[in-house]
Amino acid sequence: MNLTRTSNPFFGKKTFQNAMTLSQSEDTMTLNGAMNKTALIILFVFASAFYTWQKFFNAYVPENPQAGISAVSIYLIIGGIGGFITAIIASFSPRKAGFLTPIYAILEGMFLGGLSAMLEAQFPGLVIRAVALTFAVFAGMLIIYRQRIIKVTGKFRRGMIAAIFGIMMIYLVGWIGSLLGANISFLYGGGTFGLIFSVVVTAISAFSLLLDFDFIERGAMAGAPKYMEWYGVFGLLVSLVWLYINILRLLTIFAGRD
Repeated sequence: MNLTRTSNPFFGKKTFQNAMTLSQSEDTMTLNGAMNKTALIILFVFASAFYTWQKFFNAYVPENPQAGISAVSIYLIIGGIGGFITAIIASFSPRKAGFLTPIYAILEGMFLGGLSAMLEAQFPGLVIRAVALTFAVFAGMLIIYRQRIIKVTGKFRRGMIAAIFGIMMIYLVGWIGSLLGANISFLYGGGTFGLIFSVVVTAISAFSLLLDFDFIERGAMAGAPKYMEWYGVFGLLVSLVWLYINILRLLTIFAGRD
């Protein structure tokens, strides 16, 4: 089993090697430990999201939707930027993942709660469908992984990581283009190309879960130190957040076409 190949673009090439070298005497990583921590951290996301959700709808009135947006704008900014910075720091700090992952969960919850509330006000019933689909995809991918319907081979990992970084480059080029005044509505809008792009990105974000399951399983089998459970949970949470945002966007496009 080659542990030098990463199964998540956030994790370094020698993640397990370095961790095992630094912590030979610590308790080891287990699948049950990682899954228990995943359930706990999802509760953090829901609690934080519920807080900003309530903030929005306590201020929101149909005659003045801007009031709700103003009530959560600061949480969107702090959650979005803070979550991104925390994710970058956590990706290079496996030993600090137990501290940084809950912070990331709370910040992302703030962001997702506000974003979801704004879309729910515009398209009632949209968010519950997005949440249900996200967990359905999660469960489906877990079954696919456990049954080895799709095997996470070295070639699969390399292809997925290439696809993920390709999407990141498209996002970056699109963002730079928007700053320069370029019209990129074909990429992010509800047109045919935007819909196809959204479907492709959603599919890739779903398959990225297989990489996270593989990372956690390989870590447990290799006897990685206990703190690597949090590092695996961090990567899994990043994928889940990305998947939810993509599903939310995809449903928004369909709702806008009705």
